[in-house]
Amino acid sequence: MIDLLDDNLRNLRVQLDEIIKDLHGMTVDIGNEPLAATVSDLRTRIKEPFMFVVVGEVKAGKSSFVNALLGTNVCKVAPDPCTDTIQQILYGEEVEIVGVNPHLKKIYTPAEILKEIAIVDTPGTNTISSHHQEITEGFIPASDLIVFVFEAKNPYRQSAWDFLDFIRDEWRKKVIFVLQQKDLMEPDDLIINEKGVFDYAQKKGVNKAKVFSVSAKMELNNDFENSGYKSLRSYIGDNITGGKAPILKLDNNIATSINISDRINDGLRKREEQLISDRNFRRDVDETLDKQEDKSNYQVGVLTENILSTYDKVTREIGEELNEGLSFANLFKKAFSSIFNKKSSPKGWIEELKYRLEHELKDQLTDKLNAGVNDLTDSVSQMVSLIDLKIKNNKTVLRGSDEIFSHIANKRNSVMDDLRDTFNRFMKRTENFEDKEVLPADENFSPNIATGSGLAVIGMVIAAVAHGSVFDITGGILTTIGVLFAGITVGVGRKKVLGSYYTEIENGRHKLESEVNDKLKLYVKNVKDKILGNFNEFDLMLGHEEEQTRKISVAHHKIAQRLKEMKGVVEKELV
Repeated sequence: MIDLLDDNLRNLRVQLDEIIKDLHGMTVDIGNEPLAATVSDLRTRIKEPFMFVVVGEVKAGKSSFVNALLGTNVCKVAPDPCTDTIQQILYGEEVEIVGVNPHLKKIYTPAEILKEIAIVDTPGTNTISSHHQEITEGFIPASDLIVFVFEAKNPYRQSAWDFLDFIRDEWRKKVIFVLQQKDLMEPDDLIINEKGVFDYAQKKGVNKAKVFSVSAKMELNNDFENSGYKSLRSYIGDNITGGKAPILKLDNNIATSINISDRINDGLRKREEQLISDRNFRRDVDETLDKQEDKSNYQVGVLTENILSTYDKVTREIGEELNEGLSFANLFKKAFSSIFNKKSSPKGWIEELKYRLEHELKDQLTDKLNAGVNDLTDSVSQMVSLIDLKIKNNKTVLRGSDEIFSHIANKRNSVMDDLRDTFNRFMKRTENFEDKEVLPADENFSPNIATGSGLAVIGMVIAAVAHGSVFDITGGILTTIGVLFAGITVGVGRKKVLGSYYTEIENGRHKLESEVNDKLKLYVKNVKDKILGNFNEFDLMLGHEEEQTRKISVAHHKIAQRLKEMKGVVEKELV
């Protein structure tokens, strides 16, 4: 037995108070106001007596049951339902009633049993108003025993059993069952109802349910042998009063704290699972973008190679013809023929050669460009569309209905909604896929024909960049070669002309490769970077979540460990 003034008990209370204080601080840091209020109330009631909370439907006889248990008419009993207040009954040297608020009052009375226990008499479970429910449920976490009072004639009314579900599911509190007004029942019928309550309680998860049948009327009329209160008081004496109440109170407070800690842990597990899912989502986005960038750059490489291959073919054929035509014999022959036909002159031949070079390059490069641009356009457009799909299909683990972290879930969902909306608008805006860095502002290109679709403009930009780069460079080459060809006469140095031709062709080739390859790859990179810009807010949220989740996890682990250790100490005291 442990006396109320026992130093060991006092030390345990101090330790538990510190743990619950830290637990309260965690709930405040979490930002869950209802849970913080529950923990604060639990801490306030550590030093209060062992607390019974009496629940049941209207007319079940709760107030009469309490009066008989205390041996005094402390609770109001009336023929009409008494649902106006919750009554907390405590020990006091004199009878005193203190109104806490319109829905709660404290009654002090000098009943001996109240030195070790306190009783909370609640309104009927089928008539609880919103205020009553809030206050009643507020008492449940700090309660040590829930007494369900049923009308002996009909113990199957649903509202009381629904309230049992709340108590068992949310707080796993100890309960006993009382069938009141047994004097109105035949003994055989009473036994049937006792068994019915026992069996139903078992189905609800209450193992080895304690069921007592009592008559407050008989008890108050001094029929102590038949009232049923003797066995109830014996249970209370053996299991609660007689010096056990304080340590049992401590044990129940630890159990409630562990329950709250477990609920935080469950919420934290979901929060961490959501964090892992979001990390994977972002990693998937980055990997997809990298992969699509590589794919697009490969298409740029293929396009560049095809352009260069065509360029080489056309310039080589023209070069071979130039080589052959620049022989002295051929030039002399052309000069002689020009006496009769000006088109057969060296100048006429050179003009035709230049014309063919220009048009064959234009025609064949255009064909290669169009084919390559289509492939590259598909690749870049797929980059954007894949990210849009991943955003739409992002997994939600932590939901707004979560008990502990609903506010975090709502914030995250808001960020995700913004990301979806922002990216949807991003895809539609043509300016997001124009690129002044690779496409000069004075370029002959009008994105307005894209009719408001961002994806539609991608191919047009790529085509403008590719065609512009290719024909600007080839145009410069043709101009230079035109000047070179203009100086060709019968006496021109063949080797020098050919050397100049191939030098210019090679220089142009390097410029063509660099210009097309670099500009198109830069465009792909810029599109990728713009896509990533949509994730700035999400990434900030993710970084904050990583930091906060880590801090809460560390703090929670320490509190859970301290509660576990204290639970072990108190259980040894209870043996």
